[in-house]
Amino acid sequence: MKCGRLLSSLAVLGADRDASPNWAKVSSDFSLAIMTSTGFKELPQKLNLGCGRRRIAGALNVDINRDVEPDLEYDLDRLPWPLPADHFIEVFAYDVIEHCVNVLAVMEEIHRVTREGAVVRITVPHFSCANAFTDPTHRHFFGISSFNYVTGYDNFALYTKGRFRSRVRNLIFYPYLLNRLARRMANRWPERYERRWTWLFPAWFIYFELEVVKG
Repeated sequence: MKCGRLLSSLAVLGADRDASPNWAKVSSDFSLAIMTSTGFKELPQKLNLGCGRRRIAGALNVDINRDVEPDLEYDLDRLPWPLPADHFIEVFAYDVIEHCVNVLAVMEEIHRVTREGAVVRITVPHFSCANAFTDPTHRHFFGISSFNYVTGYDNFALYTKGRFRSRVRNLIFYPYLLNRLARRMANRWPERYERRWTWLFPAWFIYFELEVVKG
């Protein structure tokens, strides 16, 4: 993948949204630039955000670090993304949302570029995990109810218009023998676990699976 060529295409197309009022056209033209630079015959329908070295075959792999040779080198905090609306049917956001400045803005952008019914798979560090605090690039830690703010559950619907339907919420623990019981208990009563037992049995990360709702 010729990353320099792709970045040059972005510059020519005027990726600075302040200098380019017709952002929809820029997104469309940049989709063509992505295909030209990566060899894709058409823009993939799967999107892998913050891919790092975990590339997904058949997906558009996006990362800010050119050393991992992403298909698209891009800063996800730079909104809106140079991607077409209502295109992707599946999004992978593994270990990336916690690095972004504005979580809700990123979720709105995921909502914009996906189709109705698209599946969004997310992993984020649980607030009880030591690594949540150890990694200096982490800006956020999460609880089991964090994405209620985009699903509207419990009336948490005041901060964003992007809507998703919750499909899976799963607390993941380090694979220790004692954690087998903790995992079962925590996922059966997640809110109770976070209020009473989380510091006795710290979680590792949380897996969320969301479905895009539009209209």
